[in-house]
Amino acid sequence: MSGEARPLRVLFVCTRNRLRSPTAEALFRTHPGWEVASAGTARDANTPLTRDLLEWADVAVCMEKGHRDWIRPKIKGALSDDRLLTLGIPDEYEFMDPDLVTLLERLVPPRLAGKAPR
Repeated sequence: MSGEARPLRVLFVCTRNRLRSPTAEALFRTHPGWEVASAGTARDANTPLTRDLLEWADVAVCMEKGHRDWIRPKIKGALSDDRLLTLGIPDEYEFMDPDLVTLLERLVPPRLAGKAPR
């Protein structure tokens, strides 16, 4: 056994998995100590959110409160409430929009500081 800690698995969630969560996934793909993925809550999302993805994740970072609220009843028990984070980023950005990148860089690392793999 190497003794190295497993990376923190972070799942970014938005509605259709086309703009906000894929931007976050691309932005933080090389962040040291994190393994990232993204998914969407809509049926037609590029990568639909599933129980398997939530069970893989240590933390789900939701772009809006509505995403967290969608997860709670549908996929009960996959992640505890303290592992469902909300950023409050509205659906008004394009993929890799510089303003979105700035928001994500400012909001995500502090919210994940101190979170350890479960």
